[in-house]
Amino acid sequence: MLEHGGRLREASVRYGIALERWLDLSTGINPCGWPVPAVPTAAWSHLPEDEDGLYEAVHSYYGTRALLAVAGSQAAIQSLPQLRAPCHVGVLHPGYAEHAQAWRRAGHAVTPVGTKELDDAVPRSDVLVLIHPNNPTGARFSPEQLLDWHAQLAARGGWLIVDEAFMDATPEHSLAPYCPRPGLIVLRSLGKFFGLAGARVGFVLAEPLWLERLRAQLGPWTVATPSRWLAVQALRDRAWQEKARRRLEADGERLATLLRRHGLAPAGGCALFQWVCTPRATAIHEYLARRGILARLFKEPPSLRFGLPGTGPDWMRLEAALAGIGAHDLPGVCA
Repeated sequence: MLEHGGRLREASVRYGIALERWLDLSTGINPCGWPVPAVPTAAWSHLPEDEDGLYEAVHSYYGTRALLAVAGSQAAIQSLPQLRAPCHVGVLHPGYAEHAQAWRRAGHAVTPVGTKELDDAVPRSDVLVLIHPNNPTGARFSPEQLLDWHAQLAARGGWLIVDEAFMDATPEHSLAPYCPRPGLIVLRSLGKFFGLAGARVGFVLAEPLWLERLRAQLGPWTVATPSRWLAVQALRDRAWQEKARRRLEADGERLATLLRRHGLAPAGGCALFQWVCTPRATAIHEYLARRGILARLFKEPPSLRFGLPGTGPDWMRLEAALAGIGAHDLPGVCA
């Protein structure tokens, strides 16, 4: 199992700090997520049904009917590699590591590709996997560039897979409206922007042929009835969505400014997180963790991803901890 953010129970045991005392900035999940109402009692006793309004709500939100609901985009990440014979796969690096691992497990030849190497990687790849905006670097690509890479891949039966887990704050950059197209696969979920990671709701946008093959592989009832009901309500709540986008844009800038002020200028990021490259990443992560603040540590390259604090006291707590970093001779600093 790869490491991920949000492992608070493990951190609680390691540092001897009670769960309720942690400030978790490790996941990039909206800390002020969609306000979840009471779920109808009947949802707990009924099997999921496609005629429950979910696909209509998703069509209205993403602008396409060519999609399949899955148990979070992770379900698709693990299953899509099994739909192709072994081939050459380029995966954006650094990036969400589950993509590369899933393709390797399925017997494909995986090549990590940096952002500056993508143009050269397209002719050598049968499948190109991108995270957009990238996690953790925040790197972005224009729709025109993405569609050009897609056209090159599709011309020889290849795929462009775009994981848009962090796209909801900036939907104007999404490739969702371009689906379905041969060889284009877009992954979306309700975990980050909507703050509904625990509901495990995601969507695959692709050609009907591949959606049917994926559906057959995953089997029935991939998303639980209560989660489907929540997804319908959240996707229809346009007023909350617009308000959340404005808040996230402002908070993303606020976080970047706060980090800069304390000598940790972000190398990239998006509305939901900021990414700091520093040889002191491990030492800073340890320093913050001992004060009950959990950031996401990356070893290669040495870096930290900071999610957004959710309340005024949370912002003050982070600022106080960052102010203390400069006053300490942190151990474990890399040369």
